[in-house]
Amino acid sequence: MVSQEQRRRQLAREKFLRQQQRRTEARRKSRVRNAVIASVLGVTLIGSLALYTTGVLKQDDDKTNAAAEVTPEAEKTGKAPDPCEKPAEGTVKKQTWKKEPALSIDKSATYTMKLETTCGTVDVALNASAAPHTVNSFHFLAGKGYFDHTKCHRLTTNGIYVLQCGDPTGTGTGGPGYTIPDENLKDPSLKNNTYPAGTVAMANTGQKDSGGSQFFLVYEDSQLPPNYTPFGTVSDAGMKVLKKIADAGESTGAGDGAPNATVVIDKATVTAS
Repeated sequence: MVSQEQRRRQLAREKFLRQQQRRTEARRKSRVRNAVIASVLGVTLIGSLALYTTGVLKQDDDKTNAAAEVTPEAEKTGKAPDPCEKPAEGTVKKQTWKKEPALSIDKSATYTMKLETTCGTVDVALNASAAPHTVNSFHFLAGKGYFDHTKCHRLTTNGIYVLQCGDPTGTGTGGPGYTIPDENLKDPSLKNNTYPAGTVAMANTGQKDSGGSQFFLVYEDSQLPPNYTPFGTVSDAGMKVLKKIADAGESTGAGDGAPNATVVIDKATVTAS
C-alpha cells in the first residue's frame, strides 16, 4: 500500500516532468519560430538588395519617399517593342574642325535634308534664306558623312515633345568643334513661345550663338522660348516616323531620356534643287 508521503512525492515528480515537457516543447517552438523569422528576413534582405541595385528603391532627391513601398504601378517599367530596324554597318567618324565652314550655299535655292534612319526616312525642307549659316553648316557636315551612323540620343515626352540628334558621341555633349550664330529667332511660326510640330531647330548650350551640330525635331507643339534657331520643316511622311519613335517612349519613364526605339541615322544628305 502506497503511503501518503509516497503519493505526494509521486505527484510532485509527475508535475515536474510535465513542466519539463512544456519547457522543452516551448524551446522547440521557439527555435522553429526563430528559424522561420531568420529565413524570412534573409529573403527580404536579399530582395531589398536586389531592388536597391536595380534602382527601384533609389532615394528621391528630396528624401521624402525613401521608405515608400513599391507599388504595382511603380513596377510597370517594361519597354515597348522596338519599332526600328538594325543599324547599317559602319562607324561614326567623329570629325572636328576649328572654325565654321565658309558660306558657300545659294541662299535663294531650295535645300532638302534626308535622314535615312533605322526607323524610316525623314525628309526636311531647309530654310536657307532665313538660316543660311545653319543650312550651310548642315550641308558641309552631311557632305563629310558627319551624321552617318550616329544615334539620336534624346527623346522628351513630357512638356516638350522632341527627338534630339546630331551628336556623334551619343552623350549630348558632342559637336563639330565650331559654333554657328543663332538665326531666324523671330520666325512667324514661333507664336506664343511655341515650336509647332514639324519644326527642326538647333540645340544649344543656353548661351548665345552656341549651336554646333545637335538639332531637334518637334513631333508635337512644344512650349519653348524662341532661343533655338528654326531652320527646317519635316515632311508628312517624316512626321509618321517621328510618331512611331515617340510612341515607343523613352528609357527613364520620367519624360526625358534615350529613346526606347533604336534611332540611328544610317546616312544624312543635303541637296539643292
